Amino acid sequence: MIIGEAPGADEDLQGEPFVGRAGQLLTNILNAIKFDRKDVFIANILKCRPPENRRPLPTEVKECLPYLEQQIKLVKPKFILILGLTAANSLLNNTLQMGEIRGKLFEYQGIKTMVTYHPSALLRNPNWKPFVWKDVQLLRKMYDEELGLIDN
Repeated sequence: MIIGEAPGADEDLQGEPFVGRAGQLLTNILNAIKFDRKDVFIANILKCRPPENRRPLPTEVKECLPYLEQQIKLVKPKFILILGLTAANSLLNNTLQMGEIRGKLFEYQGIKTMVTYHPSALLRNPNWKPFVWKDVQLLRKMYDEELGLIDN
């Protein structure tokens, strides 16, 4: 399962997460680690776009979190990949910086969880792509180990 912050303009129009430029990059990242987008459940913390695409307010996160938690219960993911610092801080209930949390393993509701940069951040800062590549390769390795596809 992949969780982002909130829909952007394209996502709000189409009613589907990660369909714009950041979504295309996310699809490419998934394909690079041998995941098909249709095999991964993609969600956002907020279900609608905040005015002027601003960061979600804590009250908005609090209102939308039960819906996301229900999605997680229904999907029963083996792993969660959180995209972006706002989503990470909201879900993990912390105020850590990206350098402190990306590429490390956490637990969210008993599910192994990892944080990496949001694809939209990569579009603005392409020099962060190697960090994401390292993170998603580690996630794929842990996923394969979990399923017994490779030995630890």
